[in-house]
Amino acid sequence: MKFSNKLKNSCSDIWIKAHKEHPFVKSIGDGTLSLEHFQNFMKQDYFFLIQYCKVISIAISKSSNLDVMSKWSELLNETLNAEMDLHRSFCKDFGITSKDLELTVPTSQTLSYTDYLLQTASLGNADEIAVSLLPCQWGYDEIGRMFSNLPNLDSNSFHARWIKGYNSSEYQEMTIWLKNYIDSIEVQLTDEMKINMKRIFYLSTRHELMFWDSVWYI
Repeated sequence: MKFSNKLKNSCSDIWIKAHKEHPFVKSIGDGTLSLEHFQNFMKQDYFFLIQYCKVISIAISKSSNLDVMSKWSELLNETLNAEMDLHRSFCKDFGITSKDLELTVPTSQTLSYTDYLLQTASLGNADEIAVSLLPCQWGYDEIGRMFSNLPNLDSNSFHARWIKGYNSSEYQEMTIWLKNYIDSIEVQLTDEMKINMKRIFYLSTRHELMFWDSVWYI
């Protein structure tokens, strides 16, 4: 079994709760998520993505392999210019102004998640950063694939447009690269280091679940 799958399987219960069974995620897929919930989510996620980009920047600076640095740079570009553009487009179409975004106050759960990622990036190495980011990248990829063929959704709805954004080939390719990168480092890890990687992955996955809770229970 590949190392990325070992990490995922080590916290499978919480992974399923966060990315398959959570009521927020399910309501995106069945088209019942309210506009109010979606607007709140988009504002919190906008704040999150800004901090996410900072973490990727640290990963670039801590990587010694030029090919790896290049792929991190691609992920940074994808997040800054594709994912953030998606957010701004959505926000404009569904009643969120640029000022609303800039004035967003992060919830305690959002702040806890971003603080955790930034601390891991600051104190850890590039491999640990990669593991900390994988639950977000992989989780959204799975959600996009899970809801990719839902004929009952209005193609112009925010539900369908959001799903389409995370079901793109570009996003999926970055997920595959990140998983492959993490799979490739297993041979270098001691048993103690593997335990630490599982801890990092678990905590990021737990923060994913807490983030979904925070934008659902408003």
